Amino acid sequence: MKNYKNWVWIFLFGSLWGISEVMGGEAFYKNNVPHASIWLSAWAFFVLALGRSLVSKPGSSTAIGGVAALYKLANAAPYFCHLLGIFFLGLTFDVFTSLLMKKESQKSFWPAVCGAISAYSGYALFALAITYVVRYEPWVAGGWSKVSQHMFVGGSYAALMALLAVPLGYCLGLNRWILARQRSRWAYAGALVMLALLWTLGRFIG
Repeated sequence: MKNYKNWVWIFLFGSLWGISEVMGGEAFYKNNVPHASIWLSAWAFFVLALGRSLVSKPGSSTAIGGVAALYKLANAAPYFCHLLGIFFLGLTFDVFTSLLMKKESQKSFWPAVCGAISAYSGYALFALAITYVVRYEPWVAGGWSKVSQHMFVGGSYAALMALLAVPLGYCLGLNRWILARQRSRWAYAGALVMLALLWTLGRFIG
């Protein structure tokens, strides 16, 4: 991805994901909203699909996840388990989109399939890594019961959300007017301004 404009879009979408983690995450967890991570994941998959439709390159979704984690690290309390979960969603979406999605399949059922598989895989990868590799104490103490709950219950809810969010993101991203705006100087300038606003806002809400 040598095109510097692609990196502007990656940082923009990563920041859109990141600000939802900072603002929404704090509000959800403070108010004990049930399955808070599921609602955040739904937005994450929408943003990932929108970003992938505009920057259709292997590695772009992982980079968006990395930027989202960086945004949260810079603007919120450093809950490293949350950062790992964010990164894994971007990574798994990247892997399955790169393997299964071709240009001709983006308007079929494949976006929904990729979304559901990515959700299950991201949740499973996070639960196994945080418990058995990182060995984070709350997860180690919860054991397989906590791991299986996150993988199969949380993963199922996230997959259902992704079934809707990913096709919607692709549909919106593949609209001609968005693609036309992406190529225009005004769209690029607007992306830079929005990116600056998101990071400025992050300093105030963090």
